[in-house]
Amino acid sequence: MQDQMRDQPSGDSPDTATGAPPPLGRYYEVGGRRLLLHRSGTGSPAVVFLPGGGAVGLDYWNVQERAAELTTSVIYDRTGTGWSDRTDAPLTCAEVTDELRDLLRTADIPAPYLLVGHSLGGLYARLYATRFPNEVAGLVLMDTDHEDYDAYMPRQLTEMRGAWDPDQELPDELPEEAVALYRGLFAQMMADWPEEIRDSLIERHVSPEWIMDGYELVPYRDRFLDEMRRTGPLPDVPLIVLTAMDIDDFKKAVLIGESESLLAEEIDGKRRLHDALAASVRRGENRLVDGAGHASIHWRRPDAVLQAIQDLLGR
Repeated sequence: MQDQMRDQPSGDSPDTATGAPPPLGRYYEVGGRRLLLHRSGTGSPAVVFLPGGGAVGLDYWNVQERAAELTTSVIYDRTGTGWSDRTDAPLTCAEVTDELRDLLRTADIPAPYLLVGHSLGGLYARLYATRFPNEVAGLVLMDTDHEDYDAYMPRQLTEMRGAWDPDQELPDELPEEAVALYRGLFAQMMADWPEEIRDSLIERHVSPEWIMDGYELVPYRDRFLDEMRRTGPLPDVPLIVLTAMDIDDFKKAVLIGESESLLAEEIDGKRRLHDALAASVRRGENRLVDGAGHASIHWRRPDAVLQAIQDLLGR
């Protein structure tokens, strides 16, 4: 294993949910906002993880640390998430990619990058590669969202989800049993993590502010997808898409009446979409990942994520 460079805890935090500092990382100022970033390892290209909606950089610590045995490995909280500063409304996709680019430069992490995007983070990773192709060595997209997602889904499912309004359906405060459910799920996923990381993450994930982070993105999803439709085609960069083939407990916790048959159709549609996405570039591949669902792919199958990273680094 190579010598590792590691960020130390910053010692302060803008997290209004608890007021406690993050267990790892340091702050960098970008665009007048403080953003948390943690790096480990040395080497190039750097692996950079882009969290999904409702997730934070440290959620990917288990894979990030293993990737750090291979090269520089980076996790961060974009504006409005985790321990980073917040804004009144989510950033546009272009603003997120500009912010990430500026953050990596400020933190002295030079291009090229192997971007690892999960769910919503997959949109941002693709847009970064489209806007700055010379800075991207490859893409790993974990169960990524896509502007054509609904076109591959059963009509009944898209109608059900389109009619769901979190402002109307969600209570002002989640009941204790819901908080306990989330606490248990996160504890299960991070059971073998260091206590100082696991406990800090769980407490924040069950705080009202962090719980609402993911739901507050729902009204903006169509805007994000429209923005992606207006971008150019994905450049011919090495690409591995990871498609989660199971339904995990996180998914079951937020069901709005979808039947098992509809969810099975969703997985099949997602597989077909990801096949098409992988086929859109010369060096693309879609890998089906059993034993994990959409939210838990990096927790349940870190081996599949790390293997994809290793394979792209090897190219």
